[in-house]
Amino acid sequence: MLKIKSISLLVFMLSIMMSCKSTNPVIQPEFPVNPPTPSYLKLSLNTDKAAYKPGEEVTFTISSTELPTNAKVRYKYGNEVVSEISLTSSTWKWQVPSVDFRGYIVEVFETKNDTETIYATTAVDVSSEWTKFPRYGFLSKFDLMSDAAQGEIIENLNKYHINGLQFYDWHNKHHKPLPVTNGVPASTWKDIGNRSSYFSTIQKYIDLAHNRNMKTMFYDLVYGAWDNAEADGVKNEWYIYKDSTQTNKEIIFLQSPPFLSNIYLLDPSNIEWQNYMKEEVKNVYKYLNFDGYHMDQLGDLGAHYTSKGKFLNLALTYQSYIDAIKNAAPEKFNVMNAVAQYGQQGIASSQSDFLYSEVWNPSESYNDLSNIIKQNNILSNNTKNTILAAYMNYDMADNKGYFNTPSVLMTNAVIFAFGGAHLELGEHMLCKEYFPNDNLMMKEDLKKSLEDYYDFLVAYQNLLRDGGTFNNIMLESSDNKMTMSSWPASQGSVAVFGKNINNNTQVVHLINFTNSTTQKWRDNSGSQVQPAVIKDAKVILTTSKKVKKIWIASPDFVGGASRVLNFKQSSDKLYFILPELMYWDMIVLEF
Repeated sequence: MLKIKSISLLVFMLSIMMSCKSTNPVIQPEFPVNPPTPSYLKLSLNTDKAAYKPGEEVTFTISSTELPTNAKVRYKYGNEVVSEISLTSSTWKWQVPSVDFRGYIVEVFETKNDTETIYATTAVDVSSEWTKFPRYGFLSKFDLMSDAAQGEIIENLNKYHINGLQFYDWHNKHHKPLPVTNGVPASTWKDIGNRSSYFSTIQKYIDLAHNRNMKTMFYDLVYGAWDNAEADGVKNEWYIYKDSTQTNKEIIFLQSPPFLSNIYLLDPSNIEWQNYMKEEVKNVYKYLNFDGYHMDQLGDLGAHYTSKGKFLNLALTYQSYIDAIKNAAPEKFNVMNAVAQYGQQGIASSQSDFLYSEVWNPSESYNDLSNIIKQNNILSNNTKNTILAAYMNYDMADNKGYFNTPSVLMTNAVIFAFGGAHLELGEHMLCKEYFPNDNLMMKEDLKKSLEDYYDFLVAYQNLLRDGGTFNNIMLESSDNKMTMSSWPASQGSVAVFGKNINNNTQVVHLINFTNSTTQKWRDNSGSQVQPAVIKDAKVILTTSKKVKKIWIASPDFVGGASRVLNFKQSSDKLYFILPELMYWDMIVLEF
């Protein structure tokens, strides 16, 4: 009987415990519902210039003449409304604030029955110097053109807020870029590829660009000479050699036809060569109103020697060349290509105005792109922003075809989120290091999406590329709608990383690799796919700080317009709902 009583008592106690458990359920965290996502009509809204000085006036033009009578426009810095007015015309003006180096998002909208519709968005860059937030494009064809054709190209680049243009292979000889006879520049000449360039076309492009507040940079090698350059005053002592016995000059052999010459390399640190090129650069500026010099090199070509048999590390020669050119014309801008980062340390320490990296193997992954930008930040002590020359769908460009839209947008999401910009837009989109190659075309969806991406880059430039410290973020999914992992990126998950700005703002970037087909940014075969949209995901963020506001913006939704998110904070946990994620979301916490 004692045994039965003991068992009965045990059963009784278990029933009491189970009863207590059932009457005290686990409290689920609260995820406040967000305001509805505004409808977005994606009308075309353009500015008259690529950038503006503080206090200048912007002229806006919207594609529709049938906006509702209660339509308004608001100008926002981040999520803060700077100004808001009613719209009465499809064209209007705005005098930008006097604060320098700021980006603004512009939203044309209507509110009806507490529901907001956004008709169009664009962005405005207010910067007295373009080198603070460079957005670099290119031109590569300078044959005879009509004014209308040239104007159309510059107008198109203005849609993307391109504020600097590289004039690729505009010149005649590398050692004598602009041919001048008896004080008169030639009206036409051949480039090294035997293409015709016209002085009038180049001059017109410069004028058109300046009318849009775009700067113009003439392209040339820092150490190139053509056949028989001695006849133009280039001395034999300036050339570099592959051996200490000065037997073999460093020559880039080019097939003829079409090429008119091989390219012979010289020592950029040779003072006499620098003086020679200073005069040639001065000559260019005398007849063409370029704003600066885009300097090029050919990367790591191995060991070299001077004409005296002295070992020469080319990577260490670029700084003195850049500084010599800058000191000769201090009012002009200078930037130099670091081919696969070759020589970047010296370039970053020089008087170059921003950094430019042409990306080659082994930098194949999205992680590599972020590392290049972060490395450049370190080399320049966070004083110079980065342009990446990263050629998309490279192998596909051997034949006619189209860019793969997801390839480009995913790569731009990574570059922009880490504070860089992408050299890709000109008369066409770049696909090869030989800029005139236009085998690949942009589909309409890519053209439109890139407008949103460049608007985003400008609108939020102070969060993306104006200082701050990258950091890791503790973010987790509460409803398993997505798998998240800290950067570096990995296939099959959403990559998460943050940036702390002035200790009062935390930026959180989400880049969606959930169903990506490759982690190689170039995507040679064009296999990358558009990410499946993740909607209304419940997420928990860990932070020790008291949060005042959370807002979100994405180039993939609502034209990049910023939207406030509702949240609940309990101890060090922040609970909120992510409205949607395609390629890239930027969440901003204000403390």
